[in-house]
Amino acid sequence: MYVSVKGGEAAIDNAHRLLADRRRGDRSVPALTLDQITEQLALGVDRVMSEGSLYDRRLAALAIKQARGDLIEAIFLVRAYRTTLPRFGFAEPVDTGAMLVERRISACYKDLPGGQLLGPTFDYTHRLLDEELEVDARIEPGRMREGASEPVTRIVDILGGEGLIEEEPGTNGEEPGDINQTPLEFPLSRAMRLQSLARGDEGFLLALGYSTQRGYARSHPFAGEIRIGEVEIEVYLPELGFAVPVGRVQLTECQMVNQFKGSAKLPPQFTRGYGLVFGQSERKAMAMALCDRALRAEELGEDIVAPAQDQEFVISHCDNVQATGFVEHLKLPHYVDFQAELGLVRTMRAEFERANGVFQQAQAESAIEKKEAAE
Repeated sequence: MYVSVKGGEAAIDNAHRLLADRRRGDRSVPALTLDQITEQLALGVDRVMSEGSLYDRRLAALAIKQARGDLIEAIFLVRAYRTTLPRFGFAEPVDTGAMLVERRISACYKDLPGGQLLGPTFDYTHRLLDEELEVDARIEPGRMREGASEPVTRIVDILGGEGLIEEEPGTNGEEPGDINQTPLEFPLSRAMRLQSLARGDEGFLLALGYSTQRGYARSHPFAGEIRIGEVEIEVYLPELGFAVPVGRVQLTECQMVNQFKGSAKLPPQFTRGYGLVFGQSERKAMAMALCDRALRAEELGEDIVAPAQDQEFVISHCDNVQATGFVEHLKLPHYVDFQAELGLVRTMRAEFERANGVFQQAQAESAIEKKEAAE
């Protein structure tokens, strides 16, 4: 039977007011501004933009504030807002080779054209809490940017010049598709997989990428290149007959280089895994590149033996908005379902007890008969 709920609307309104109160926190502490979030919690903003699939720092900062710092909830908010926006068209493919890099490293070459640019990174910091950050340090206004003033050569282009790495897999002349407009139907093209991975949950992809390194797929990766920087976005205007720049965005690109023994059709060479995400999100880009390479197993004639190689498993579970919806819906009322399950379990227990009672009685009678026979 269904148990009715009374006063639900008023309770929900009160919950919203309480949430707003807790979001504001102690009134003696200054309220957090969007500029503070954008400038000082930039990596959280970058993750929300990437997995929310919307490049807008201020909206991402607003979502983080509204979500009280819960990044997955903030991603959910941004993704929902994105669905309300009109679609004017598509940008031209960006040229990451022309990126003005702020950070660019390679684990394959020590000395490479353009040099290693360490940029802003935690890689060389001690994992110790810095108590000096408790102090409100005053610095000169403005953001400092250091990096290459000209585009620098990509590592995969160096390997490609010697024929040591496969050519970039193409789309065979087909349109790459758009996961926002086309329902996912497996098997997916690589372009559709990469779109799904780009907005997939960082933690989930990180775990899958880690699994490939522990033997749950054929993977021996090298970080061919990780670069962070700005690229120009262009949109083709039919009335002009050419593309015009409309702005710049910051991207993180990862080219993962993997061994490949070759086949009857291909000589031994390196293969690629690719990751590209908004902002400075190199851990996500690396995890994405590892998963991309694992998902190419069938294309490269490798056995599919691990979760990271199963595209239906990976793509269907990497979206944190979908995962959140399915998990958190369990908090909604399920009174009818539970009453049905409760009645079923009670019936099953009664049948079990009856059967068990009959069995025990039969055992007792059998024991008596054996005793009488022995006497």
